[in-house]
Amino acid sequence: MRPPLLLLVLSLTFFFRRTFSKSSEDWGLAKLPPRGWNSYDSFSWVVDEAAFLYNAEVVAQRLLPYGYEYVVVDFLWYRKNVDGAYVDSYGYDSIDEWGRPFPDPERWPSSKGGKGFSKVAQRVHDMGLKFGIHLMRGISTQAVNANTPILDVHTGRAYKEAGRHWRANEIGLKHRTCAWMQHGFMSVDTDLGAGRAFLRSLYQQLAEWGVDFVKLDCVFGDDIDTKEIITVSELLEEIDRPVVFSLSPGTSVTPSMAKGISSYVNMYRITADDWDTWPDVTTHFNISRDFAAAKKIGAKGLRGRSWPDLDMLPLGWLTDPGVRQGPHRKCNLTLDEQRTQMTLWSMAKSPLMFGGDLRHIDQATFRLITNPTLLEINSYSDNNKEFPYVFSTENQRREIHSLQKMENQANSYIREETVLGLVSCNDEKAKGWFVASHDGNSDYMCWNHDVRRSDSLPYCVAKKKPLLSSYEDTTRIWQYQEKFQLVANETTDACFHGSVNKKHTASAERSTLVSDCWWHANQVWRLNDNGTLENSYSSLCATVRSKKGSFITTGIRSWIATGRRGEIYLSFFNLNPVSTVISARISDLRKVLDSSFFRRGSCSGKEVWSGESHSLVKTKLSVTVKKHAAVLFVLNC
Repeated sequence: MRPPLLLLVLSLTFFFRRTFSKSSEDWGLAKLPPRGWNSYDSFSWVVDEAAFLYNAEVVAQRLLPYGYEYVVVDFLWYRKNVDGAYVDSYGYDSIDEWGRPFPDPERWPSSKGGKGFSKVAQRVHDMGLKFGIHLMRGISTQAVNANTPILDVHTGRAYKEAGRHWRANEIGLKHRTCAWMQHGFMSVDTDLGAGRAFLRSLYQQLAEWGVDFVKLDCVFGDDIDTKEIITVSELLEEIDRPVVFSLSPGTSVTPSMAKGISSYVNMYRITADDWDTWPDVTTHFNISRDFAAAKKIGAKGLRGRSWPDLDMLPLGWLTDPGVRQGPHRKCNLTLDEQRTQMTLWSMAKSPLMFGGDLRHIDQATFRLITNPTLLEINSYSDNNKEFPYVFSTENQRREIHSLQKMENQANSYIREETVLGLVSCNDEKAKGWFVASHDGNSDYMCWNHDVRRSDSLPYCVAKKKPLLSSYEDTTRIWQYQEKFQLVANETTDACFHGSVNKKHTASAERSTLVSDCWWHANQVWRLNDNGTLENSYSSLCATVRSKKGSFITTGIRSWIATGRRGEIYLSFFNLNPVSTVISARISDLRKVLDSSFFRRGSCSGKEVWSGESHSLVKTKLSVTVKKHAAVLFVLNC
């Protein structure tokens, strides 16, 4: 135990820091959606010091005047870039004597001699920018296996509590590994003083390096770890330095999931990884609508505000996800599709983190990400929401339906099979599970979503109680009361688990996977009273679905917002594969906006991308929108 005098000093220090440090409003962290550059879309995990600083210089010279102020090193900066190293490899990471990741000295030569990122951060600060860094959840498997000691930042020595020193093997939760990097990282036990001490030493070191922005991965969405999120937020508040706190990724996120964490962070992803495909773009419409309706845009956050994050902008010169290769190809989206993405990100007030290699940025991409109207909307607009009253003609709807039918027939090779899928537990498709008996035993979990139909047969999987394999497991029995495993293949003892094994793209289907049955939270399920089957690891629920589907996405969408000078921003999005006339009635604008924005009998304004003027619009605004394109009106009414 610590001496009583030391405990008194620590308590008083914490009291005065909380009492006399700047309040949340004084810090003003993320008062506007953060804006900057991130290395992942162009360099995957192999970015080095020279390439990073070169991109930072371009940000400082060309993008800083437009509010792009953060430059962020993403993903595995501590991993050696050698043959055999990849996203989920083991044994290639640089860690210090306390088990904390350290920059790979071959890629980051200024880190030699124990300097870490301090010199890189100083260079970034000298450019007038802010320095950001990516971290994985908890502690590395490499540190746990090495059983490194834990640093006590208050004493500068190994952490000691209850009369003994603690080590990494005692704080790592081996049953809570990152689902898509199971050889890499695991959660720490934040209920232990030693677990908090490790995280405190990690984030204190980042502050000493000069870090202004932390992106914490594999703690949200499918892999949510609320305890670690809150613990890290509290530790960042202890640091006398403003640090923006960002979460990634956001697979399967709902507004209700974000409700418990948004006030602890400044940015949080609400989608899986976004890449340069049209299906990835379209998946962002529903989720951004839902978060706007839940009034999460610009809500209270850590020492300031928090922002739902639609992910980085994969525009310009890019690499591919997860590869050991730098930028080598152009963006796959057409210019119209890029405008659609940038317009939605701006109307939804998402953080704007550009992902392309700025050493090779083209003028069209530069003009897009610095468009003054989009940046004004992204920073200063209000009343941002989906506008549900747009419409097209009946003839066009029939034409689009015919195209969709043809596309379905063209894709008839898609194999139809029944699989377990993962959805939010609030989704109606998650309901319908029940226990079925066989020979007097409750041996099966079955799903029948439409019990009213006599021809609707249930889908069933065998269930069993998890077997205990060690003394350590017996200490966790209480966590698994009324819980079980789902057996996918009884002859080979294979079980379903409810977490992803890789970072999904935004448009990827989420399905459960199969692995050998063993004592791990991602294989443990619970039947809830409302008929949902919940996974203990991801807090998602199982459903049953067919893989049959179409690659086409159709429809028209619209967003609306208001400006600082009383203007109205109205955007139309055409998700159809053909040009479509999209219309909105002026009377419907009045349904969603305050009357103070309507001072005249008609509206007039300009469309941003074409420059076309629209004057004296009294009843209806109509425009032909090309396939996968967007139009954006700035109106005065």
